Amino acid sequence: MTTTDAGAEPRTIGPYLAEVLRDEAWASPTVTLIAGGKSNLTYRVCSPAGEVILRRPPLGHVLPTAHDMVREYTAMAALAPTAVPVPQMLHLCRDAALLGQPFYVMQAVDGHVCRESLPAGYADRAEQRRAIGVGLVDVLADLHAVVPAVVGLEEFGRPEGYLPRQVGRWGKQWDATRIAGLEALDALATDLASSLPATQRSTIVHGDYRLDNTMLHPAEPGRIVAVLDWELSTLGDPLADLGMLLVYWSQGDDGDVRNRATVVPAATVLEGFPDRSQVAEQYARRSGLDLEPLPWYVAFAFFKLAVVCAGIVARARGGAMVGEGFDGIESRIAPLVELGRATLSDGRLH
Repeated sequence: MTTTDAGAEPRTIGPYLAEVLRDEAWASPTVTLIAGGKSNLTYRVCSPAGEVILRRPPLGHVLPTAHDMVREYTAMAALAPTAVPVPQMLHLCRDAALLGQPFYVMQAVDGHVCRESLPAGYADRAEQRRAIGVGLVDVLADLHAVVPAVVGLEEFGRPEGYLPRQVGRWGKQWDATRIAGLEALDALATDLASSLPATQRSTIVHGDYRLDNTMLHPAEPGRIVAVLDWELSTLGDPLADLGMLLVYWSQGDDGDVRNRATVVPAATVLEGFPDRSQVAEQYARRSGLDLEPLPWYVAFAFFKLAVVCAGIVARARGGAMVGEGFDGIESRIAPLVELGRATLSDGRLH
């Protein structure tokens, strides 16, 4: 954790929170950037009034439609009464004048956000780690079982034409952050667009569902207490979420190309976690969806992640990234594209 408060300075945010949260004890808070984000910035705001979490977009080079704070807030506020665990939303500021971008404030949740490792003494047994994997899949299936109209999200997106729009949208993101020497990324985009599967069901989709975008219960491995980072959420094809989860799901027996493509190291390599095929099988049982076209969705997820990496490289070159962990991102792009093309051509999960 780094102690920078760039982008959410206490002298600015304190008086504002004191007003909107109706408690003067917020007027002089401490603000700490929570390290690890390569996209939106997340801060812990502490004062005698308590502790809240503040989310805002990165400090520069914000692409159109990206880093949408209103979308994140809307999704989590709507899902509060469902089986999907989300933090309590406290305040949304749509006015960009205060911090330069819209932002929101939410309840701080007690739990573990885990990436490449688990906390010492937590889920030491293989069956506990398996429970975490099962819990992640169950929550994703619960999200996809929510009826959008029941929670007021029937206008949250346009499910018709979701896949072709997604391929087009991410192609435009790539055009906006183009890096020389990656013609294979253009070829992958073309191949994806020419082989679109038919959507079986339209649901709320998270857009970036993975282990470290959730919070694990501090004492009960397998229980998810919060799903975070909803900036890409919309209405669309649920298998897009599964495809992305599988791309992020590392295994202990992964080969060289898979390891070189790893952008977010994952504790799923530890003994006990289900492997990617088991994750897919469990999701199929819970959702009832046919997973025959799943390789297309996995290839698309490799493509999206390659484009995200290109965006990170562009922002880093422009000096607009805050935090650590950006070294080597550019070297991940070519292996991601290679895996995407292989998955699409041979129909196997790589």
